[in-house]
Amino acid sequence: MTAERAEALLAPSGARVDFYDLNPGFAAAPTPATTQVTPGTDRRCELAFDGDRGGDAAQAAAAGLSAEGIDADARLPPTHADAALPGTTLLAARALNPRRLAVVHTGTRPGPNGTETFLNVERLTPDASREALQ
Repeated sequence: MTAERAEALLAPSGARVDFYDLNPGFAAAPTPATTQVTPGTDRRCELAFDGDRGGDAAQAAAAGLSAEGIDADARLPPTHADAALPGTTLLAARALNPRRLAVVHTGTRPGPNGTETFLNVERLTPDASREALQ
């Protein structure tokens, strides 16, 4: 996934897309962050859209992870231990493989047009993943 692909696939739905990949691990150039980078992460893909659909966002995230075979629970890393918002519907760490973790966060929050729903997946760096897996 690249920023351009994320934008092309997701923005037509009306969602606001926040994507960065500081270490893509293949021939593509890194995608710089346009918002604050969560410490210990090297990739974020977040969608936000108007409305209160936090439960639907949690179900969609869980179904997407399951479809990809990403269902191994892990402990939340310290960087995300206090990430829950009042509208959080899902906040969980998942093992992408034996050495890398991702944190999935869905819910609702105040947005530019009232309540917005968000789906956020952040991939931890190898060092942060190793620390969280200990």
